[in-house]
Order: sequence, then structure tokens, then C-alpha cells
Amino acid sequence: MKPIPIILDTDIGTDIDDMWALAMLLGRPELDPKLILTCCGDTEYRANLTAKFLATAGRTDIPVGLGISDPASEELNFKFQEPWLSDFDPTQYEGKIINDGIGYFVDLIKGSEESIAIISIGAATNIAEALELEPSIAEKCRFVGMHGSFDIGYGGRPGAVAETNVRLDVPAFRKIISAKWQEITITPLDTCGLVILEGERYKSLFQCNQPGIAALLENYKIFSELVTWMDVDYFDEHSTTLFDAVAVYLVYGRDLLDIKPMSINVDNEGFTFQDPNGCTVNVAYKWRNLDGFYDHLLESLLNI
Repeated sequence: MKPIPIILDTDIGTDIDDMWALAMLLGRPELDPKLILTCCGDTEYRANLTAKFLATAGRTDIPVGLGISDPASEELNFKFQEPWLSDFDPTQYEGKIINDGIGYFVDLIKGSEESIAIISIGAATNIAEALELEPSIAEKCRFVGMHGSFDIGYGGRPGAVAETNVRLDVPAFRKIISAKWQEITITPLDTCGLVILEGERYKSLFQCNQPGIAALLENYKIFSELVTWMDVDYFDEHSTTLFDAVAVYLVYGRDLLDIKPMSINVDNEGFTFQDPNGCTVNVAYKWRNLDGFYDHLLESLLNI
């Protein structure tokens, strides 16, 4: 089967789960990444972090693009992995770093003879801007996003919350769910918020001698010591919540989750909810086999 062309839109460099998702993506033969686009806050920092990780993993063939930057925004500019970049010189990077990432994004889709899958694991600001520039790109793409919360919030606690990727840019998310994609699927906190790699699976990563895994764990260690919104005193025992990895899986796999079409909407505070007058979206609302996903995730990571 021919690999699926994909574009990853990511706020890598705030929560460590984006780097786990990128590592997973690189380990999947079903996927053919055409662009990594960085979103939210200081997108140059995020692009440099992506570029160094790609170089470490031997994948400088994948272009990196800068999306809309807002370096003055305090909430969007946590840089918990910045120490890892102390020895990185982007002018010496062997791959391609594109300043106008959104323009490249639009041209890539318009010029593709194949359908492209967009994986969105940050606020949808970049993608909404691309749709504003060229609405027709939706008709050539599938959209898969890590967005929303319906019955479960952060930490697996019951009750909906204003999920961060939606809350940070509500108008952008509204634009996304109303666009004319070939297909749109999201993993809300109800499913992606339950994913933590632990036990023997997690420990096996420390025994792996692949540079990409070593870089992932090095970044996780740095993040664990600098992150301010939680205490990560469990680096040796398990991962943080790996929200974004589920969105990567949904591009090519569906068997491990229950997915159903829902008519949804979002309020001004960023709460997603079912609404008969809303937009129809496929929602991965429940796990069928979370344990199986952990095996799948580990297989992917060990393959980078």
C-alpha cells in the first residue's frame, strides 16, 4: 500500500507530547510526511526544535515550515525544551526550513495529485489562515485533530473542559469544523487524554540505542525539570499524557477506537459540545483496545 502523504501542524516545544507524536510519525511506514508546520507563539523556536530532532533521526528530507508567530504571547511561549537547542545552528541545517510555512502549505496541497492528510496537534490558527487564503484546499484533504472534550477532562476526570487546542483559538476551530474536508476526525480528551506509556514498554525505550529515541528521552528529561504547570517526578517510570499520538494513529488506523459522527459546536470559552445544529465531525469517543495502542505506539517508536 502506498504511504499516505501527510502534513503535521504542531506546537512542539511546549508540552513534550508533540515530540512523542513526531517520533511516532517517523516510525510509521504508512505515512509519508511532506511538511512539518509549526504553530503558536514563537514558531521559529518550534521550527528549530523540529529541525534538530529530524536531523538527529536522519530525516532532513522533510521540510519544516514556520507558521503564524506570536512571540509576545505569554501563554503560547513556554520553551521547556529550549536548552536542547544550545548547540543548534539553523544556518548549518542540511534540510529545508521555510519562513513562509503557510504559503508552502497551501502550494503543496494545491500542487498535489493525491489527497493529503493534515494532522493538527495544536491550536488551528495556521490551518484556518490557510483556508482563508485558499478555501478549496479542504476538498483535497482529510483533517485529523487532537481537539475537544465531551465527557472527560484532563487527567481522566469526569466532565468536559475547555480543551487547550480549542480554547487558544476558538474562531480557528470553528472554521476547521465547518470546512468542506474530504473527512474530519478528532480525538478529544475522552480518548487521547488517557494515554500514558509505562511499565516494561516504557523501560524498553531506555534500552534502545537509536539516536531518535535518545533525543526524545533527553528532551523529556529537560522538559520534566523545567515544566511549570505540573510536577514531573516520574521520568524514570512513565511518560506524561501522550495526547497527540492518538491523532497520528487516526490517519491510518481505526480499529482500536470507537468512532462515530457527532454534530458538534464550540462556545466562546472553548467548550465543545453536541449540538443538533452544529457541524458533523467523526469523534473517537471511546477506546476499544487501549492496551493494543500501547503496543502499536512502542512498535512505532522503536522503528524510527
